[in-house]
Amino acid sequence: MDFFAQQARVRSSSRRLVVLFAMAVVAIVAAIDAVVWISLGHHAADGEPVRSNLSLMVTSSAVVLGGIGLSSLFRIMSLSGGGKTVAESVGAVPVPTDTREPQLRQLRNVIEEVAIAAGVPVPDIYLMAEEPGINAFAAGYSASDAAVCVTQGCLDNLSRDELQGVIAHEFSHVLNGDMRLNIRLMGLLFGILVLAIVGRRVIWFGGGRSSRRDGGGGQVWMIGLALIVVGYIGYFFARLIQAAVARSRESLADASAVQFTRQTDGIAGALKKIAILSEGSQLQVANKQEVAHMLFGEAGQFSALFATHPPLLQRIRALEPGFREEDLARLAASMQRAAQAPPATEAAAQPGKPSGVPGLPLPPVLAATAVAGASAALPGFQRAAAVHQAMPDSLMAAIQQPESALAVVLALATSAGGQLQPSQRRIVADAFGDDVLQAVQAMLGEVAATPPIARLPLAALAFPALKQLPEGRQQTLLETLDALVRADGKIDLNEYCLARLLRMQLQEARQPRRAPVDGLKKLVACRGSVNLVCAIVAAGGCSDEASARRAWLLAMQHAFPGEAIEWSPPPAAWQAPLERALDELDGLMPMAKELLIQSLLGAIHADGQVSVEESELLRVICASLHCPVPV
Repeated sequence: MDFFAQQARVRSSSRRLVVLFAMAVVAIVAAIDAVVWISLGHHAADGEPVRSNLSLMVTSSAVVLGGIGLSSLFRIMSLSGGGKTVAESVGAVPVPTDTREPQLRQLRNVIEEVAIAAGVPVPDIYLMAEEPGINAFAAGYSASDAAVCVTQGCLDNLSRDELQGVIAHEFSHVLNGDMRLNIRLMGLLFGILVLAIVGRRVIWFGGGRSSRRDGGGGQVWMIGLALIVVGYIGYFFARLIQAAVARSRESLADASAVQFTRQTDGIAGALKKIAILSEGSQLQVANKQEVAHMLFGEAGQFSALFATHPPLLQRIRALEPGFREEDLARLAASMQRAAQAPPATEAAAQPGKPSGVPGLPLPPVLAATAVAGASAALPGFQRAAAVHQAMPDSLMAAIQQPESALAVVLALATSAGGQLQPSQRRIVADAFGDDVLQAVQAMLGEVAATPPIARLPLAALAFPALKQLPEGRQQTLLETLDALVRADGKIDLNEYCLARLLRMQLQEARQPRRAPVDGLKKLVACRGSVNLVCAIVAAGGCSDEASARRAWLLAMQHAFPGEAIEWSPPPAAWQAPLERALDELDGLMPMAKELLIQSLLGAIHADGQVSVEESELLRVICASLHCPVPV
């Protein structure tokens, strides 16, 4: 099951959700209008003319719709900070970037590995330290403002493979647009529930003390009671809708996690432990129902109607068709024996850097293969682990703090060779002062020695620290990057990719609610942009125009089979046209994006090898289209 098919299904679910919620709101308004008409409407007595109740009904409908809309908007606006706001609302605490605690270090390593493999910035990482159950969620409006939160139970009970499976599941929610929908669900549920809260206030203040003097307490009390009843009934059906949509998305996320990790043992093992352990996936936090539809497992003991996830055995059998319920008893006995065995040695227990096999370093030949750029030779997570291992420890330490991460990124944008050109020194000094200039110069040697394939992943790992910089300093960084890459009078692909990636991600992180949503365009509507992007990718990976033309032709025939399209090489000043083309292509529908990415892969593999330039350009294109790098 691929990401794009999953994203298309999520969009279909979203449309059904909107229709069902709209029907629920209409029913709520109609019910309240009926009660208002009975309580306050004009009812003709014998012999009296009928008086119109239209203005009363219009006012009643407007008040109810306004109350639901404004309450929902208020709740959504309260979550405008993105993923970190949602994580903090359930009592989660951030995991320090420089933590040396083994469990937290392993968690960071796994999340960084998944981010590198998927081609997205590293999210904010949170821990629910008081939760013994095995659970996790991802929240935010886009990948640039995402937060991944796990419980202490995940760290205490899961192996590295199992933790990786859970994190891959959550990243699928980041990539397929579930997070934005989840936040809107929280707002809509709150808006409907507010009716019941208002009803209680109306009964207390309106139908009680203040209205007894004028005899109108009975009617007001009836309206308040109706608000309570209809509000809770509406909330009941809204929860049913929420659960039904969440169940379908969770099944798809399980399948996507397998696609990311290329193995089923990890996520299946985590689900089995949830089924075995007494804590399961339950949460203790008071507002767990509000985030229930975001979680990896059920937040509590809900009925089948309100379950936000398919039954555990159903999820396990979808991953391992031959699994039987009695296998859980054998697994429980095996876990009990393991718990009674002598503890592992301290060296084996240290997570260290990520690896292809939990607890073991990646074999040098695999690391060398990945770092050399032969990306097709290894599965995505082994490539990510190899790239991560190739990064110097000093740079890994530097990217954990905002100011030193800024210096690392500036060093990445300077000329190769380990030294700043005079014009580049002036640019850095004018923008940030001599202290930052000296820090950049001190890092140039190690940055220059870093394998080229690790450049953009290093920037992705620095992203959480860069987000902590003041907004003005972030803007100065982006302007300085643009000036640095133009300092020598030309812009190569590597320089462009770094500047484009950071500019797009930092801008989205500053205004998360403005992150782009899924588009509706078909590929044929963007023919010119497809032509240009395919031509730039083809030219970037080929040494001569004839080879580039052949690679471009392969891509275009895949995108527009049977059509005769004339080759035109990319313009000399290709940066601005490419920016416009990528912005337009971000408006494609998911399946059209899949066709485009497959077409680009055809151009990249036309000569049988993948260069660093091609790999970086594909990573930036995928980020611009808000979809993962193909694994």
